[in-house]
Amino acid sequence: MDSLTQAVLGGAIQGAVLGKVQGRRALLYGAVLATLPDLDVAIRYADPVSSMTYHRGFSHSLFVLTGLALLLTWLTLLLVRRRRPDAGYSGPRLFLGLWLVLITHPLLDAFTVYGTQLLWPWQPTPQSWAAVFIIDPLYTVPLLLGVIYAAVRGMTDRARVLLGGLLLASCAYLGFGLLSKSIAEQRFHAALSAQGIQASQLRAVPMPFNTLLWRVLAKTPEGDYIEGVSGLFDDDPPEWQRLPLNPELAQVLEGMPLHERLRWFTGDWLRYDVVGDALVVSDLRMGVPGNYTFRFRMAGCDPQGRWQAQTPSSWPGAGVDSIRDGEALGLILRRIFQQQPALPLAQWSARGFDAAVPEGVCAN
Repeated sequence: MDSLTQAVLGGAIQGAVLGKVQGRRALLYGAVLATLPDLDVAIRYADPVSSMTYHRGFSHSLFVLTGLALLLTWLTLLLVRRRRPDAGYSGPRLFLGLWLVLITHPLLDAFTVYGTQLLWPWQPTPQSWAAVFIIDPLYTVPLLLGVIYAAVRGMTDRARVLLGGLLLASCAYLGFGLLSKSIAEQRFHAALSAQGIQASQLRAVPMPFNTLLWRVLAKTPEGDYIEGVSGLFDDDPPEWQRLPLNPELAQVLEGMPLHERLRWFTGDWLRYDVVGDALVVSDLRMGVPGNYTFRFRMAGCDPQGRWQAQTPSSWPGAGVDSIRDGEALGLILRRIFQQQPALPLAQWSARGFDAAVPEGVCAN
C-alpha cells in the first residue's frame, strides 16, 4: 500500500496497544516504525526489473521483522529501565505492539496485487492476494481520521477504543475485498463457461481506488488471454476481449536470468509484443486494459536482423502514468454502478498496443 496508509496503520496500532504508556508519542513512533520496511527502495539496482522484483523482499519478511521486533523490544527495555524505571512498560505488551506494527506492513502489502515476499529467504511465488487497490481511500481515510482524533484529544481510553474499533473495521474491509474478488471471479468463470471457453488460469484484480469493480484475467489453452470487467452490482454478463499473449516471442529471452525472475515474481502473467525494433514484456496484473503499470524493453533488433537480449529498461508510458488518465478513471468509477455503456476495452487496448506488430522484424 501507499506510504500514508502504512504510516496511519502503524500509528493506529501502536496507539491502541501502547498509547496508555507512550501517550501521543505512540502515534508518531508507530507511523515511523511502520514505514521502515519500505526503506528498501533506497537500494539502487541496475535495471527496473531488479528494482521491481527485489522490492518487498528481505525487508518485508515476517521472519526478519519478527527478529527486528525482538531486538527493538530488548533495546527499548534496556534504555527505559535505566532512565525511566517507573515508565510502566511490560515486555510482552511492548513486543506485541512493535511486532504488530512491523508485520502488518507486509501483510497489508500482500493484500495488493504487486507481490510481497513474506517468507523470504524462502522464495515461493510472492504473495499477491489482490483484495484491495494499492491506494484505497475507504481503507485509509477512517484510520487517518482516527489517528488525527487521538493526536488532538490525547490517548484517552475513548481514543484507544476508537483506534481499536477502526483497526477491526479495516480488517473487515480487507475481508470484504477478498469476498468481492471471489464473486467477480466466479461470475467471470461462469460467463466464460456459458460461451464454451475454458480458462487454464483466472484471477481478478481491483480496478483503481475501489473493491467493487474488478479487472479479470483468464488464460486460455490456445496461448491467448481474456481480459474483462466484472462489478459487484452487475446484472448482465461482464464485458471482455480476447488478446494474444504471444508466448512464442519469449524464446528470444530464453535463459535470461532477469526474464526468469520476472516470470517467477508475476506468476507468469506476462504478455510479449514486438513494438518497432523492441521486444516489450508487460506485466498484466497491474494497470488498466492496454495501459499496464510495468512494461519493459527486454530485447532489441541488431543491424543484422537478429534479436539480442538487453538490460531491461522501462517502456514509455508505464509506471504511475498508467493510472493518470482522468477520462479513463471517470469511466471506471461510473462503471461501478452503471454497467451500460460498457468500458471501451478494445479502444484502450488498441491505444496501448497501437505500435505492436504481430510478427517481428527480426529473425527468431
